[in-house]
Amino acid sequence: MGDRAAKTDLLDELARVGKALGSGTRLELLDLLAQGPRSVADLAATAGLGLTTASAHLQALRRGGLVTGDRDGTTIRYRLAGPDVAALLDRLRAVATAHLPDVVAARDRYLGAPGTGEEVGRDELLRRARAGEIVVLDVRPAPEYRAGHIPGAVSIPVDELADRLDELPAGVDVVAYCRGAWCLFAHDAVRLLTARGRRGRRLVDGMLEWRLDGRPVEVSAA
Repeated sequence: MGDRAAKTDLLDELARVGKALGSGTRLELLDLLAQGPRSVADLAATAGLGLTTASAHLQALRRGGLVTGDRDGTTIRYRLAGPDVAALLDRLRAVATAHLPDVVAARDRYLGAPGTGEEVGRDELLRRARAGEIVVLDVRPAPEYRAGHIPGAVSIPVDELADRLDELPAGVDVVAYCRGAWCLFAHDAVRLLTARGRRGRRLVDGMLEWRLDGRPVEVSAA
């Protein structure tokens, strides 16, 4: 027979990951880090947290083995411990969506109920982009675009889109994308494009799923 105490120790060690995931704030930080490395100050500002609170949550994620930090002078830049952490976040969402109706309801309240005829799949996006039939629009903040984006995508953050519409060619479909399937930016971009008489559609998910699917990614100079 196995050692019961040893088994308990093993399961308790495994539970450290679950404990680290047991916070909506920490899930948001993981979602942000899936876009690329970030400083504590940047993460705090983006997530609407104080520096002390952000640091505490990042330390919890670090204890769970989900993030690591690299010192750059006086600044610590955090990143996911590996691509498997991004995959874990994606699977967590999928399992929760499949088994918790409250998650689906909360998602739809946040994003709006899923639309029809407005989503573009990854294969279709690549095919139509290569044929010059669409403009691919990245509506994430510029640092996230620079950290990795769909090849050929134009960067216009969603909060600048209304003032920069003339940078997009007229008469061409625009396919917007953002961080992932639960990112609101692309939904807001499509609503704005449609209101301004442009043909706007949305990638079915976003950069998180694009990377996990092994699709091509370009990185821009800082």
